Amino acid sequence: MLTREAMSSAFAKWGAAWNKHDLDGVMDLFHDEIYFENWTGGWVRGKEKLRQAWAPWFANHGDFQFTDEETFIDEIEQKMLYRWQLDSPSFEKGQEDKHEARRGLDVLHFKDGKIIQKLTYSKTTLELDGERVRLTTP
Repeated sequence: MLTREAMSSAFAKWGAAWNKHDLDGVMDLFHDEIYFENWTGGWVRGKEKLRQAWAPWFANHGDFQFTDEETFIDEIEQKMLYRWQLDSPSFEKGQEDKHEARRGLDVLHFKDGKIIQKLTYSKTTLELDGERVRLTTP
């Protein structure tokens, strides 16, 4: 069981790996039996399957950055809630040349000191070049 401080420290290292586009560093905090569900409802189970699913995005998506807006840690239940903003080139169809700001949150469950479940939720609107638009990507 991780202490609150250990959860916070591991999370900070994980966030830095995301913003360095370091897939290996991101994968380090995941349990072998990770269950991940993204904002479209797509899901994957297992660390190697998740790595395979994310590898193209890390390789081809360009310069993305996550900003930590708020984090809640429940040491007793070994859970975190992470509210974020993702800034990146847009991956909305026909908008790839624009800057995108997407806001959402992750619900993270830990087991054996690793993230065993990552549930990602996103707003149904985003900003493209500073203008709020509804999502078109399922």
